[in-house]
Amino acid sequence: MTRPGDNARMVGKLAVVAAGMFAFGYALIPLYQAICEATGINILALSERQVPGAAGTAPANTQVDTSRTITVEFDANARGPWSFHPAQRSLQVHPGELATVMYEFQNVQDRRMAAQAIPSYAPRQAAAHFNKIECFCFNQYTLEPGEKKQWPVVFVIDPKLSKDVTTITLSYTFFEIGGRTPPAPETSAALAAQGSGT
Repeated sequence: MTRPGDNARMVGKLAVVAAGMFAFGYALIPLYQAICEATGINILALSERQVPGAAGTAPANTQVDTSRTITVEFDANARGPWSFHPAQRSLQVHPGELATVMYEFQNVQDRRMAAQAIPSYAPRQAAAHFNKIECFCFNQYTLEPGEKKQWPVVFVIDPKLSKDVTTITLSYTFFEIGGRTPPAPETSAALAAQGSGT
């Protein structure tokens, strides 16, 4: 049999041990920071330090060629009775810069339709350097009668594109699935660009 005094002493000892563990855990944070500061091994926390003159600065994207500007023209062709056009006709971008353009579509027919877009480029050499990150041309879509949609095209022009190319025309042809797939259009802008060799 244990006496009540022994139980009280045991509870007191356990309370002291628990308080000591809490104090050690609380003191461990500044102790850890001091050890890491002295040894220089806390490389994950270097970004949290306040470096004079570096507050709010972000590293520049070295992939963007700011010495060049390329005009990207947007064209839309619809094979069928529906409305399809870009939200803007052209955009000035630097090679390596991420850019977005929206295309608007409306099914003006009185029936449901499934459709897809196919892209084409002028000049042709630009196709290998026009990298689409997001594009509605990757998928087929079903639209209800009168339904309107807006779709983005997110792209980057590779800085390796020849320096004599200053204008690129991105043209989409939107056609109904199940019908004959039309050939890529030869727009007047595309033909002019090919003729000039740009």
